[in-house]
Amino acid sequence: MALPMETQLQSIFEDVVVRVRFCLNSSNRVSCCLAAKMFMDTPEDERTKLVSCLGAFRQYWGTLPQESHEQCVQWTVRFIHGQHSPKRISFLYDCLAVAVETNLLPPRMVCQALISSEALEWECTQLWALTFRLIRKIIGGVDYKGVRDLLKAMLDKVQTIPHLVSSAIVQHLLPAREVVEYILDRNACLLPAYFAVNEIRKLYPEGQLSHWLLGSLISDFVDSFRPTARLNSICGRCSLLPVVNNSGAICNSWKLDPTTLRFPLKGMLPYDKDLFEPQTGLLRYVLEQPYSRDMVCNMLGLNKQHKQRCPVLEEQLVDLVVYAMERSETEEQFDDGGTSQLLWQHLSSQLIFFVLFQFASFPHMVLSLHQKLAGRGLIKGRDHLMWVLLQFISGSIQKNALADFLPVMKLFDLLYPEKECIPVPDINKPQSTHAFAMTCIWIHLNRKAQSDNSKLQIPIPHSLKLHHEFLQQSLRSKSLPMTDYKIALLCNAYSTNSECFTLPMGVLVETIYGNGTARISLPGTNCMASGSTTPLPMNLLDSLTVHAKMSLIHSIATRVIKLAHAKSSIALAPALVETYSRLLVYMEIESLGIKGFISQLLPNVFKSHAWGILHTLLEMFSYRMHHIQPHYRVQLLSHLHSLAAVPQTNQNQLHLCVESTALRLITALGSSEVQPQFTRFLSDPKTVLSAESEELNRALILTLARATHITDFFTGSDSIQGTWCKDILQTIMNFTPHNWASHTLSCFPAPLQAFFKQNNVPQESRFNLKKNVEEEYRKWKSMTNEGDIITHFSMQGSPPLFLCLLWKMLLETDHINQIGFRWACAVLERIGARALVAHVRTFADFLVYEFSTSAGGQQLNKCIEILNDMVWKYNIVTLDRLILCLAMRSHEGNEAQVCYFIIQLLLLKPNDFRNRVSDFVKENAPEHWLQSDWHNKHMSYHKKYPEKLYFEGLAEQVSPPMQLQPQYLPIYFGNLLPVSKSLETLAATRKSPGPFPNCDWRFNEFPNPAAHALHVTCVELMALAVPGKEVGNALLNVVLKSQPLVPRDNVTACMNAIGLVITALPEPYWIVLHDRLVSVIGSPALTSETEWVGYPFQLLDFTACHQSYSEMYCAYVLALAHRAVRLPGTFLSEVLKPLVKTEFQLLYVYHLVGPFLQRFQQERTRCMLEISVAFYEMLQAVDHHSKHLAYMDPICDFLYHIKYMFTGDSVKDQVERIICTLRPAMKLRLRFITHISKMEPVAAVTTVTSASQPTTVSSPAPQGGAGPPTVPQ
Repeated sequence: MALPMETQLQSIFEDVVVRVRFCLNSSNRVSCCLAAKMFMDTPEDERTKLVSCLGAFRQYWGTLPQESHEQCVQWTVRFIHGQHSPKRISFLYDCLAVAVETNLLPPRMVCQALISSEALEWECTQLWALTFRLIRKIIGGVDYKGVRDLLKAMLDKVQTIPHLVSSAIVQHLLPAREVVEYILDRNACLLPAYFAVNEIRKLYPEGQLSHWLLGSLISDFVDSFRPTARLNSICGRCSLLPVVNNSGAICNSWKLDPTTLRFPLKGMLPYDKDLFEPQTGLLRYVLEQPYSRDMVCNMLGLNKQHKQRCPVLEEQLVDLVVYAMERSETEEQFDDGGTSQLLWQHLSSQLIFFVLFQFASFPHMVLSLHQKLAGRGLIKGRDHLMWVLLQFISGSIQKNALADFLPVMKLFDLLYPEKECIPVPDINKPQSTHAFAMTCIWIHLNRKAQSDNSKLQIPIPHSLKLHHEFLQQSLRSKSLPMTDYKIALLCNAYSTNSECFTLPMGVLVETIYGNGTARISLPGTNCMASGSTTPLPMNLLDSLTVHAKMSLIHSIATRVIKLAHAKSSIALAPALVETYSRLLVYMEIESLGIKGFISQLLPNVFKSHAWGILHTLLEMFSYRMHHIQPHYRVQLLSHLHSLAAVPQTNQNQLHLCVESTALRLITALGSSEVQPQFTRFLSDPKTVLSAESEELNRALILTLARATHITDFFTGSDSIQGTWCKDILQTIMNFTPHNWASHTLSCFPAPLQAFFKQNNVPQESRFNLKKNVEEEYRKWKSMTNEGDIITHFSMQGSPPLFLCLLWKMLLETDHINQIGFRWACAVLERIGARALVAHVRTFADFLVYEFSTSAGGQQLNKCIEILNDMVWKYNIVTLDRLILCLAMRSHEGNEAQVCYFIIQLLLLKPNDFRNRVSDFVKENAPEHWLQSDWHNKHMSYHKKYPEKLYFEGLAEQVSPPMQLQPQYLPIYFGNLLPVSKSLETLAATRKSPGPFPNCDWRFNEFPNPAAHALHVTCVELMALAVPGKEVGNALLNVVLKSQPLVPRDNVTACMNAIGLVITALPEPYWIVLHDRLVSVIGSPALTSETEWVGYPFQLLDFTACHQSYSEMYCAYVLALAHRAVRLPGTFLSEVLKPLVKTEFQLLYVYHLVGPFLQRFQQERTRCMLEISVAFYEMLQAVDHHSKHLAYMDPICDFLYHIKYMFTGDSVKDQVERIICTLRPAMKLRLRFITHISKMEPVAAVTTVTSASQPTTVSSPAPQGGAGPPTVPQ
């Protein structure tokens, strides 16, 4: 039976150290050799004994299975560390060293056993010194991952040394420092320095000093990575602020750690101190912006599906409330709340959302507010604060424990110190509802306590008694007038008490529903509605709690569905429609608001075939609803496309409404919203595409092209193949084949250009079109039977030339005879609304041909007069449909100019359209949500300019006039003006005092002032009659050439603004930044070393240089480029890469692109991989061009950072070939990226190492297969 390994080893080593005799037995040969050491002092005898001992140990080692080797080495180390004689330990260590040198023992295994030994303690100074000297001797043979593990273990061992030790033993501790120094020696190159700094930063994070034994060794090594950190940092990142709801605001650049609010920096690099600071200012700024909640969730990685409390978000919300309290303290008080009212409304919406989804804790927030307000004496804003808290309490108290809300009473004790009763405010003012908020809170708390049979019931505070008595008295009142805010007060106080809530809510509902008998007329013929016309005013709706508003909107939606099921011939009351549209702007009631509108109300109305109500809802969406989240808009677009195929929608008014609503939905999609929304439908793209409307599909392609230019989601691709939108484009071409004019196509992104060139659709020649119209005209003149005429021209499948025919009749005869008017009406009705669009398209092409070939002068005037008559006199085609078709047709050269000339004539030359615009702007205020008489003004406008959608003008020309009785659908907001939103803006600019005044952003086209400013700035710049490059250069020169005109303190803010504008503008404007970069790359500052007067990484640090008045032009351009990210892969590979020849140029390009690799990785992985390869190719060019490289280490550190943080082994094959061609010193440093030992002998690269490096240097361990990057562990 074999003896256990430990027994055999113990026998061997005990014989060595205890007995001093020679043994002839082979099993005891190791012991003999070791024991003889004690008496043999000559080097020859000692060497003989070592060889003999190792021979015996080799024989024993060979009998062990592979899995026992590590255990054997560990036991051997334990035995050695158990000796008390330094001489014995030294002898045994010599044996281990020789065993490693002769490849008997693996060095990694020996080093790990030595460093992990429990006996290795700093107090055992001799053992400590001997051990680390042995490690220093053999560590050169350890693979780089083993060296990393050993470094980590050594740093942990060093940490056990106390801060105060005797100076006598310091010398014995220094061998540990020597080993660490050797590991960190970049010339020795035992491991990637990136691995080493990773372990060091884990143990000594930012701000923590290293152990005194290592001292400057560690700090200097870490400092050597500051250039690498700089290359991966955006210049002045902490000063950047986004424009909320802008295309670039939802990208990953703004993400923060949800625990610390720090930037999620890649790797353990020593970034600048400010990048490690919590970015509370950034989050606070975003939280202050209207409609920012989605961006906040994106920044912090918050998911509605996963309830997770975020304390840092909670803290910022509390700070915002405190800020609002401070503002209220200094602002003048107004009846409507003043400018702070908008802030309190916004805070209310934010608090409800984040608390509702449990991202913030209500009781924690209240207690934090109490702590931060204690002793401040801020009481002027207390009613507003209680109003905000009431919003959440009233809607959630029934579903949560009473204890969650009791901290509010603690806040009450702080903010309401009065001993006497607070007087009842003037209830004719909306602010009275805020004054009653605390009393309403108490009523809700008290009712909750009663329903729970809780012993926590709180008596009414003495200071609130008058308020409470007033509410009790009002509740007993038989009638509640709408002239004050008593109804709102009762709704707010008793929304959780159904017995008391029914009366005030019933009054509100009855006000907007009407009494059921009164009827009023709506625009159009035969259209009547319920008689209530005055909607609930916004001041009243704002004065209702969220809970009360939810009850009201639920009541309205339920009534609309009920009326839809009943198929009532009486349309909805204008007051109901307007009130409903106003309620839908409240994001706090989204679940019953827009979500219910899209997911429940519309499908129910459609299912009931209630076409009048459907038309009303679409009008609301087009004219009254703002800031709808993109997924709701795309969902509605899908509904509309399915609706377009229903036979009942082949009706002029409804078909026009459906298509115009779809057009608004498509064109209103933000650039950053296109890809995320449409990728949801890739499995069935038909649902979001029109099967028959070429105009809608063209609009979608234009939107796609615009989004591509802004977001660059095709970066690095010249083909549509493999991209997410290929199936969408192919489906569009199957549905509505079409082509694009060459001048339009040239503005498309390269993949879209390639797709449409490959899928070119032959276009009918204009000459053939003219010929076919002439032929049809001859047929008409030859036909005498009215029935035959009607049948021929309305036959399904016949060429869509009827509008062209009518045009020619009017052009040649100046009129249509009585019979012609009659059969024209009949043909148009038979063609139907859906098929008539094809006739309008053909007519648009025919018009362009006719105008192109006209003689001009009187002939041109006659053409435009006839065209105007077809729109306004005969009502054959609507102005918006005709202009849309003209604008969307494909015309080349002169014809394209003629097309837009026709549009200009239609809009500006005749008085018909101009008068309508003028009267609309004159009679209507832009703040429609503040109007109480919109219906009356709307009816007055329609009486002056009646809507005619059923060819009434043609019928009126017949003598006697044909009695058409079209059944018009209800019209509440629409009119003859297809540009109504622009007219609202026009009216606002005429009446507003400033460019970006405080306004109610809930009803604004833009979500916040910054988004508005950015948009109009871009529009004004694009409207300038100068080339885009001149505008772009002028923008850049604001900071590049006009620094004396820009205060130094404002340069960063000015750069941020320029970056935002440049990024939002089309390519002709921002391409100048590329030109500036090319100029800088070729400048003497980067091509000639003599131009530099210092460390290049300091000179490229714009912030530090600007503060020290030492900035350079290249630093300015770099900082601007970091604020206007327009660096597609083609610019780097095709433009910059060929220019890079010097080390400074290389570092500049690395700094230019490096900070955005993380974003590229998350958004465009393929582009990131191509950029990584380009980095190596540029290094290759610099290596071959330069005699000396001064910054090899930062360059290599940067490339290792890319490998371990971004690419992994994905580009290993490409970069291996490049690394093989580099100079030996560079090749040595980069050898861990490749299997360099397989490419050439190790000796070829070890010649550049320091003289102290051992001759045994291992090649890197084999790396894993290609895959995602991993942080070195």
